Amino acid sequence: MTQKFPRESYTIMNELVLPNDTNTLNNLMGGRLLHWMDIAAAISAQKHCNRIVVTASVDNVSFKHPVKLGDVISIEAKVTRAFNTSVEVRLTVWAQNIPSGTKVKSNEAYYTFVAIDQDGHTIAVPQLVPETDEEKQLYNEALQRRELRLILAGKMKPKEATQLKSLFEQIAAG
Repeated sequence: MTQKFPRESYTIMNELVLPNDTNTLNNLMGGRLLHWMDIAAAISAQKHCNRIVVTASVDNVSFKHPVKLGDVISIEAKVTRAFNTSVEVRLTVWAQNIPSGTKVKSNEAYYTFVAIDQDGHTIAVPQLVPETDEEKQLYNEALQRRELRLILAGKMKPKEATQLKSLFEQIAAG
């Protein structure tokens, strides 16, 4: 089964940062944000797969800007590529201070989910067809990110990572 880039699996989740969500500096705790990001990403993955999904990996999460008490965060989650039984989801987190009218990107990450059936076994997921230039770029780069994840997890040997090798050859060629 193939479907176009999953506009219906694009998810925006909003949360208000309350005192119970913050540390002693009145900044949103990283663990709380990761929890919310996991929920938003899982919703997107489930919409695409039409199945229950479980988190398989979380790539490097970059914390670019602190989120303060009272800020509203918007977590954008979008499936970027489907593999055999897994999907990659890109997350972007925006922090908005409504009284001041400011909005900044605070975080980015990629999560991977595996679809499972009612017995807990992995199951094939629908493939994805990117449409826009940005979607095509995210789709193509997803294979490089996947190879890196597999290498770091010890599930692939570096010499088998053909997409990463190609990327490094392009960089070296200048």
